[in-house]
Amino acid sequence: MLQIFSKKQFLKDLMEDFVDIHNHILPGIDDGAKNVKESIDLINKLKDLGVKQFITTPHIMQDFYPNTDETIGNAYELLLENLPKKLQSGITLNPAAEYMLDSNFEKLLNEGDLFTLKGNYVLVEMSYFQPPINLELLIFKIKTKGFKPVLAHPERYSFYHQNLDYYDKLKQLGCFFQLNLLSLSDHYGKSVEKTANYLIEKELIDFVGTDAHNTTHIEKLSNLVFDKKTSEKISYLIENTNTIFSVI
Repeated sequence: MLQIFSKKQFLKDLMEDFVDIHNHILPGIDDGAKNVKESIDLINKLKDLGVKQFITTPHIMQDFYPNTDETIGNAYELLLENLPKKLQSGITLNPAAEYMLDSNFEKLLNEGDLFTLKGNYVLVEMSYFQPPINLELLIFKIKTKGFKPVLAHPERYSFYHQNLDYYDKLKQLGCFFQLNLLSLSDHYGKSVEKTANYLIEKELIDFVGTDAHNTTHIEKLSNLVFDKKTSEKISYLIENTNTIFSVI
């Protein structure tokens, strides 16, 4: 008899010792954790999911979250000071940022003063309404300054959903792609889910992250289930993320 149903696997079964390179767990500086209590709650829940190393990436967005080295550093220190010793001993926390590609980013780039994920990898994002008119030039500038651009959640930019070939162009320009794991569900909408699966199938994704802002995100991640084929692809991407960004 043919086996009709393929074996399913939970995402959390693939995430042991995961290095989460995209999350919003620092307290009070963007649309993620509002305070230290929420930060600790998010960390505990992400740890239960399998995350061992956290690279925190608060938004740096001139019009909404004008964070600086100082505001990020202060939030990071505040969190460390209040993190229970038992919890702190089992994880690693390192500050970074998620940069909106706006005029402020160009200024910071020209100064060469960026909070990177690790080494010269820098996490960047675009507006969900339209890309920067000088996007290709910006990518070129990032690279000439010695940084490696990691484009956050490329699957969420709906203006590319009807122009899928442009993802290949972005890769050719030198962008790395970081997929949000929740995009493999209908959390952001069916079009995002479809594009996420397309990018994985075309082997255009390099890294994955949770982009966790709240406990609802983590609860949905804990319930994500994949078929065997998808599980193998996600497992590979998790391993690649861990290999590049592990600090141990």
